[in-house]
Amino acid sequence: QVQLVESGGGLVQAGGSLSLSCAASGRSFSDFTVGWFRQAPGKERDFVAAITWSGSVTDYADSVKDRFTISRDNAKNTVYLQMNSLKPEDTAVYYCAALQFNWWARANANRYNYWGQGTQVTVSS
Repeated sequence: QVQLVESGGGLVQAGGSLSLSCAASGRSFSDFTVGWFRQAPGKERDFVAAITWSGSVTDYADSVKDRFTISRDNAKNTVYLQMNSLKPEDTAVYYCAALQFNWWARANANRYNYWGQGTQVTVSS
């Protein structure tokens, strides 16, 4: 079992930045792909970004490319999401999730094995 806890959400003005963290506990986290997803009210949970177990490969949704950066520190069992140039449409609950082995499924929320409880990000215009 892997337990995931997100932190770092909050309220920020458009154009601002926030940094989210996803801390893992339980079994070793280092062999999991980790993804960030977000869900706005009344909408589906959308893929945001993912990172391989080694941190050497990343992937982003087109809507956040060049604004968001995902990274990880396996020694600290933590994955980060740096969000810059935030827009009101980035407002959502952000979730981190862990996926064992299947990098090819990184954008599919249904494939993930473990989820955090989410953290709210609100961007005001």
